[in-house]
Amino acid sequence: MTSAIVTGTAIAALLTACGSGGDSNDNPSVRPPMKVAALGPFVGECGGVTDDEVRDIGGLGQISATYKNSVGCNWQASGIGGASVTFASYRGSPLGRERAWVTAQGRNPETIDVGGHSGFQDATANGDICDLAVQLGDDFFEWSTSSGLFSSGNADPCAKNRKLAELTVQRLK
Repeated sequence: MTSAIVTGTAIAALLTACGSGGDSNDNPSVRPPMKVAALGPFVGECGGVTDDEVRDIGGLGQISATYKNSVGCNWQASGIGGASVTFASYRGSPLGRERAWVTAQGRNPETIDVGGHSGFQDATANGDICDLAVQLGDDFFEWSTSSGLFSSGNADPCAKNRKLAELTVQRLK
C-alpha cells in the first residue's frame, strides 16, 4: 500500500512538472531553442602546419618544447624568454567575442581577410606579440606569435602569423 501511494505521488508530481497544457507564450521563462553551431571545415592538427614550417616561419631556430592537444599547439624556442608560436582552434565560438576581449585589453584589432575568410589581427603596443584570428563559419582559429623577451627585431610577428594562417586556409579539409 505504501509503495502504491509513493508511486502515485511521484507520477502526479511528474505530470504537474510537465506543464499545464496551456499556451507556451503564457510562460515568460520559456526560452527559444539555442542555435546549434554548424561545424566549419577541419583545420587539421596544429592548423595543418608542420613543426619545421612553424620553426622556419616563426623564426624559432631550435625548438625546445612542443605541446599539442585536440584544440591547439604551442612551440617554444630554446633559451629563457625565447620566442613562441601558438595555434588554437575554436569550434562553435564567436569570433566577435574574441575581438571584444582583445579590444577590452586596450588593443585595436585590424580587420583582415585570409583566403576569402574574414578575421582580425592585433599586436601589443611594443609589437612583440601578435594575435591573428580567422572566421570559418561558426568556428575560428587563431595564430599567436611572441618575439620573446630578447627579440632581435627579426620579422614582424603579425607577418609571421599571416603566413601561417595562409597555410592553414590553403590546407582546409
